Amino acid sequence: MTHYVDNFPDREITIGGVTHLYFGGTSYLGLQTNKKFQNIFISNIKKYGTNYGASRKSNVRFSIYEKTEKYLAELVGSQSCITLSSGYLAGQLITTYYNTPNYKLFFAPNTHIALHLSKTNNYINYNSLTKDILSYINSNKKKTPVILLDSIDFHGANYPDFKFLDTLPLQECILVIDDSHGIGIVGENGAGVFKLLKERKPKRLIVCCSLGKGFAIQAGAVFGTAKTISNLKKTAFFGGASPTTPANIATLKDAKAIYTLHRKKLQANNLYFTSKIQYLNYFTFMKGHPSFTYTNEKLTKYLMQNKIVVTNFNYPNEDSPLMSRIVISASHTKEDLDSLIKRLLEFSNLN
Repeated sequence: MTHYVDNFPDREITIGGVTHLYFGGTSYLGLQTNKKFQNIFISNIKKYGTNYGASRKSNVRFSIYEKTEKYLAELVGSQSCITLSSGYLAGQLITTYYNTPNYKLFFAPNTHIALHLSKTNNYINYNSLTKDILSYINSNKKKTPVILLDSIDFHGANYPDFKFLDTLPLQECILVIDDSHGIGIVGENGAGVFKLLKERKPKRLIVCCSLGKGFAIQAGAVFGTAKTISNLKKTAFFGGASPTTPANIATLKDAKAIYTLHRKKLQANNLYFTSKIQYLNYFTFMKGHPSFTYTNEKLTKYLMQNKIVVTNFNYPNEDSPLMSRIVISASHTKEDLDSLIKRLLEFSNLN
């Protein structure tokens, strides 16, 4: 069921004049309605304006982009970084860049549409993917294999172990990772998965992401070696697109202390919730990540009957499988969590 709201869906939303608890969306740190965060953002809007429609290659440039990109690269552990107006655009930039006769693209199961071109498809399972990559490497070394995948696979694969990579000669492969649901949330200080995957020593590692989920601002980013990022900056794709606003980028640096505080709140909430529901076998979840995926439509209806709304829709299009997910955020109170836990235990006993 589709619900239309008139305010940002934080820990509570109003539907038909009735207040419901909300455990969905991607506002992991719960900052979009946080007054201190908003004040920083508004201050930056006053300084930098509401929009910047010029190319990053313009002869007049904001210095805040390079300053923040250096900060993000240091946070993530990469040599370099570029930012774009969205995570989707960041993914498209990379895939377009590697869609040449020199590379062979392999899309892992459940890889986000942001990394796809119009006629590319995900593998159905990891066994087939691994088999085809190994076969390709053993029979054809003219093209470098590029493996594209999401770091956070809500079906339980990839983060934190990335086990399927154990069987691959990564020194011969380029890894392209969409870390949109990881960066800002997992890793040291919200650094995401770059350092974790760098330890596997792939031929090349490129990480892209949305910064809207873990950092609450509209932007995308790409991380990699200085040479890779320099090459991406030279493309018409990057130069022809307007960047995210400088106010967004400035807020990333200025709100560092708030990000740290709310990440700790999220971790505490997630730990508390997980400790109470870890034996419920209808959830798929990853250690340290605040999302809990399930397939039982009866649970969604039961929660709705008890004034609890979760993520529940076909994604990314109407023909896609139904995505049902409970999401814990830093803005949830202990009372919120206890209310949800109570209903989950009730449902478990009834079914």
